[in-house]
Amino acid sequence: MDVRPIRNEADYDWALAEIEQYFDREPTPGTPEADRFEVLADLIEAYEARHWPIEPADPIEVIRYRMELGGFQAKDLAEVLGSKSRASEILNRKRAITLDMARKLHDAWGIPAEVLIRPYRLDAA
Repeated sequence: MDVRPIRNEADYDWALAEIEQYFDREPTPGTPEADRFEVLADLIEAYEARHWPIEPADPIEVIRYRMELGGFQAKDLAEVLGSKSRASEILNRKRAITLDMARKLHDAWGIPAEVLIRPYRLDAA
């Protein structure tokens, strides 16, 4: 199996070129080609995670994005959370999202609860 560590951009480019062939012709599970594909995919994923980590999404930005996608306004958020002032405080980072709010947003708008309970910046009152 011709595989090597990915230590730099040249190695990364090599691995991408090598794995590309499997996208058009998926290897049969259990074959040496399938094993090679899996090893290359793991190496590429590890290299990317080390060099280009993806920061966790900010809960307030996720809410704003969901509002934009769904055509929701602050009044819609207020309906979900039960209060216009609570919705305003959340959007303006004056109040933290509680577990109950996270559950309501998950149930109503499908926002993953694990995103909503992440720590995030609050602004001083």
